[in-house]
Amino acid sequence: MSESVQQHRESAPETVRIAVLTVSDTRTPETDTGGDVVEELMRGAGHEVVAREIVRDEAASIRTRLVDLLDRTDVDAVVTTGGTGISARDTTYEVVDRMIEKKLDGFGELFRMLSYEEIGAAAVLSRAVAGTVGTKLVASLPGSRNAVRLGVERLLAPEIAHVVFELRKHQEKG
Repeated sequence: MSESVQQHRESAPETVRIAVLTVSDTRTPETDTGGDVVEELMRGAGHEVVAREIVRDEAASIRTRLVDLLDRTDVDAVVTTGGTGISARDTTYEVVDRMIEKKLDGFGELFRMLSYEEIGAAAVLSRAVAGTVGTKLVASLPGSRNAVRLGVERLLAPEIAHVVFELRKHQEKG
């Protein structure tokens, strides 16, 4: 790890305040296993889950909930699960991609690479995406527990505080 990455990680906030948004036509608070995994792993990494919601896989509803969550002063990042596939009902990617101001291309690329190691060529169906909206991070993961675990453990938990540090630094200069 480079010296500057190490310095940035040391300057990063210890706790990131995260909202979890599950996109699903069928999940309920009792059956939201993807959201459970995000919450469990993020809390385990020392972060705070400040909101947890479920929204139907309808573009207008997803956008409205994302805008509301991103407007909250107690939210640093939103992690979505579900709606990233290629069926007609899967609209999370389109909504998030249009909202993102600075795309973190490496997130989707690395997610698919790691996913390929686990599930093979089916990884090409993943449309995991992340980027910034203003001074907040939005990261969209598929809805399966395994995909959520992979994305949170390998990508988000290790790096989310660094991303938030960079976004806050930008805010302070702006």
